[in-house]
Amino acid sequence: MKKGVILVAEDEETNRKLLCRLFRDDYDVLEAADGEETIALIESQKDRISAVLLDLIMPNLDGFGVMEYMQKKDIMKKMPVVLITMDTSNSSKEKAFALGVSDVVEKPYDSYVIRKRIQNLIDLWMHKNQLEKLVEQQTEKILEQNHKIKDMNYRIYETLGTVVEFRNLESNRHILRVRELTRILITCLGKCYPEYGLTGEEIDNISYASALHDIGKIAIPDNILLKPGRLTDEEYAVMKTHTLLGSEILERVTVVQNTDFMKYCEEIVRSHHEKYDGKGYPDGLVGDQIPISAQVVSLADVYEALVSDRVYKAAYSFEESYYMILSGDCGVYNPKLINSFKIVRRDFEKLIEQIT
Repeated sequence: MKKGVILVAEDEETNRKLLCRLFRDDYDVLEAADGEETIALIESQKDRISAVLLDLIMPNLDGFGVMEYMQKKDIMKKMPVVLITMDTSNSSKEKAFALGVSDVVEKPYDSYVIRKRIQNLIDLWMHKNQLEKLVEQQTEKILEQNHKIKDMNYRIYETLGTVVEFRNLESNRHILRVRELTRILITCLGKCYPEYGLTGEEIDNISYASALHDIGKIAIPDNILLKPGRLTDEEYAVMKTHTLLGSEILERVTVVQNTDFMKYCEEIVRSHHEKYDGKGYPDGLVGDQIPISAQVVSLADVYEALVSDRVYKAAYSFEESYYMILSGDCGVYNPKLINSFKIVRRDFEKLIEQIT
């Protein structure tokens, strides 16, 4: 069984036939007499070709022209190219290697030596390709495993966030709504303001991390957490501690350390009640001192609370909620975030109607 296909590109027929005879017992051999014919065969047979033996001086398009074409089309990385030439100048060799040629054989050549050199080169490339394929397969398995682990972490933390909703005697719709509102808002923010450098993975991480924003409330006494009326100043002071309590809880229940996902969880849990003018809590952060993840979740959380019934209030309309946020009734927000909120206003309303 033959090992593969060798393309011999040589304009001088005697030399071309000699090279063909050297390899035809072990390989199927294709012939090209000029550069254009060489490129046509490479394009039509590139999935079969094991090596290209390329003359430098050819009509229509010389060997350098062929190599430049192959490099431009990213074909040089897919098959070994051996330059066979009488041009022994260092400048030609340097140019050939710069274009990605695998070897240079000078004319006249020893038939036995060139045959062995080409066979060894093809075997080397075959093993290289097999190794790359194996690495690719293993990488796919690792990525799949990492995806499963990440999905498991998302689910664990979403479940933890849902615990608070059960303590509030409500379903987990608040968690789901905040997560998807966060996703809508931060996706828009990332598109409108590329300076934030928000990738798809970061948007996913921040959206899922939002599930934990109120985890600290599981440590707030029921008489405060479930109070149907307005909180006293003392009770409100206790309620505000849920950000710090959440940070402490998160340190104890961390499943995965030193990940971007955990960083976003920590930012959101501690800082989702900070305000852009420094009048938030617990740290009184100002402006972009507040992590963008916490800024986005803060607005999503406030909006969801406004349009929802609570033990202490009835739901506001979409219109009322929208203008309450724009007017600053719910605190001051990043102007870029407000602009993004204006853009996604109707998307927010559709989402709230969908998740009931």
